[in-house]
Amino acid sequence: MLISHRSNAPDNATLIGFTNLRHARTTRPMVIEKGRGIFLIDENGREYIEGTSSFYSAALGFSDPDLVEAAIRQMRQLPAYASGLYRTVPVALALGEKLASMAPLANARVAFASTGSEANDFLIKFMRFGNAHRGEPKRVKVIARAGSYHGATMSTAPLGGFPGTARAFNLPMDDVITVSQPDYVNSAFAGEDEAAFTARMLGEIERAIERAGPETVGAMILDPVSFSAGCVLPPAGYLTGLRNLLDRHSILLFDDEVITGFCRTGSMFAAETFAMRPDCMTLAKALSAAYVPISAIVMDGDFYDALEHGSDDEGTFAHAATYGGHPVAAAVALRMIEIIEERDLLGHVRRVGPRLHQHLASLAGHPMVFNTRGVGLGGAVQLHSLPNAAGSRGQAMQEAMMAEGLLLRVVKDTINFAPPLIITLAEVDELFARFVRALGAVERAEVAA
Repeated sequence: MLISHRSNAPDNATLIGFTNLRHARTTRPMVIEKGRGIFLIDENGREYIEGTSSFYSAALGFSDPDLVEAAIRQMRQLPAYASGLYRTVPVALALGEKLASMAPLANARVAFASTGSEANDFLIKFMRFGNAHRGEPKRVKVIARAGSYHGATMSTAPLGGFPGTARAFNLPMDDVITVSQPDYVNSAFAGEDEAAFTARMLGEIERAIERAGPETVGAMILDPVSFSAGCVLPPAGYLTGLRNLLDRHSILLFDDEVITGFCRTGSMFAAETFAMRPDCMTLAKALSAAYVPISAIVMDGDFYDALEHGSDDEGTFAHAATYGGHPVAAAVALRMIEIIEERDLLGHVRRVGPRLHQHLASLAGHPMVFNTRGVGLGGAVQLHSLPNAAGSRGQAMQEAMMAEGLLLRVVKDTINFAPPLIITLAEVDELFARFVRALGAVERAEVAA
């Protein structure tokens, strides 16, 4: 039987996330059929610049032949095998060694999963195991910042306190401590300088720890640049002060590098960009340029030692995942890391990033623009919200940008930029030309209304 992939049936069987399900079921979605560099082509032949790398993940764009060949070679040699029971595959071992050598962690050890959500979920699971076996079984609570996204599983979806998510899915929140996003641009008091703002944010975290009981708090998880909150950059002194605060209470610091890892912020990892000293890191997305699903948990030696001692106590470490260290995924990830080095991708980001920042800065003073910000090859344009209609300008921009052949991620009235790392200077210029045209269209529509 032939199955058409171009069916226009009004009742879609595939559930599409981040949508109204009834509307998505009865409305044909945008269907992307092909990719070429930073460009996507839909089923109607329409071309788009993908300006946020498809959920911040397609670091090499959508047509890199070296990654495709890496997958094909591994498919032909050994297409599948699960790591566990003292068995694994050469590429998983090699990838673990490579990541351990790259990570800014002492005596690093690596575990694999399939997605960023899984990596964060497994890390929390590992934390609870290690704490229980070193005599601190009450240390299970995790601090997270409002508006930061750390995954979609039962344990990760409540992290970040997205309004309504835990309630809507009836998720447990007992072990989650939500604190403010350190968004100086939007959350500073009138007349409050950056140092005072940072002190206030750290004071809030300390009070939250005291209320919860320091002996019950295991870790704080954070994304150094919170794209999910609108590309929020850490205020001066925040990460250093946070590390000192957590150390005083023997609380671990988990660095979610799922979006920021592998050159996005102008360093290999955002922890290096911001001189952050984490205990563990989670990696995904750009690890394989999203060509195949893979993620990693990178732990420092002290954290790993607690797992090993617990394994001695139990006789085993009763954790594995069928696709953790999948040979094809590991082979593609290894090739991705080689490409970063061979093509000097980090140098490219440092050369192209300033052009993106120049375009962002050029919008300062525009009547619709409240703020712009950027780091590495990422940034955001925050629009003034309309009275009693927060998010409406962002939605209008979404539609106007699509009309111009531009796909960007909108967070309320903030538009995020995180193009594939291979973008050229000329393509940055074209991306912003399309953005400016969309901005003008929305401005004219508002005037006409």
